[in-house]
Amino acid sequence: MGILEVKNVGKRFGGLQALSEVNLSIKENSVHAIIGPNGAGKSTLLNCLVGKLIPDTGSVMFDGRSVLGRAPFEINQMGISRVFQTPEIFGDLSVLENMMIPCFAKRDGAFEMNAFSDVMSQKDVLEKAEHMLEEMNMADKRHMHSASLSRGDKRRLEIGMCLSQEPRLLLLDEPTAGMARADTNNTIDLLKQIAADRDITIAIIEHDMHVVFSLANRITVLAQGTPLVEDDPENIRGNPKVREAYLGESA
Repeated sequence: MGILEVKNVGKRFGGLQALSEVNLSIKENSVHAIIGPNGAGKSTLLNCLVGKLIPDTGSVMFDGRSVLGRAPFEINQMGISRVFQTPEIFGDLSVLENMMIPCFAKRDGAFEMNAFSDVMSQKDVLEKAEHMLEEMNMADKRHMHSASLSRGDKRRLEIGMCLSQEPRLLLLDEPTAGMARADTNNTIDLLKQIAADRDITIAIIEHDMHVVFSLANRITVLAQGTPLVEDDPENIRGNPKVREAYLGESA
């Protein structure tokens, strides 16, 4: 039994069957990559995992609890954080102010910038934010305007903001999209360190096979809305079914 269990999930948009009988089990403390050619259903599946979409059939269970029909803040409170393909930070705030924001989260999911949560003082919030910036190797950028950061640093900041909420499952939607190779490699190193240092499960949707094979210890390949192969990375490389799905011809 995995920490995240997807059973018989199907999703249709009009005449398009985006997902069909998807079964997926993500083990706790693993790094699990979900890959596939364009139109394979990866984004639809991810949106089902975080409750943004409700599948027509099947179930999505996190640690034995359904995620279906839950509001985003409820998903977050369950211990699931999501990093979107385009970094979502507050460009008009400093790096430190961005990192402090998750600490203001109230129990009902609202944010109040002028009032601290009932469990953290102003000093606690600042200390936690400073600690996260150290962990993200961004302490020297704490007073920078976040809009001026590189794509890689924006992603690093966003990941830190997610981790400050101490999730058990971190979902990453193409975390290296639009990055230069140096930033990509830095992000890989960061995620490796997070996986090694924290009690956390990481699931990644990614097109860049360099990223996938550098990080994942389990890979699911989707094709036309259905899992084609699930295996260890060494067995995915050169798999004729995978090559056919990506290249359109048998190996």
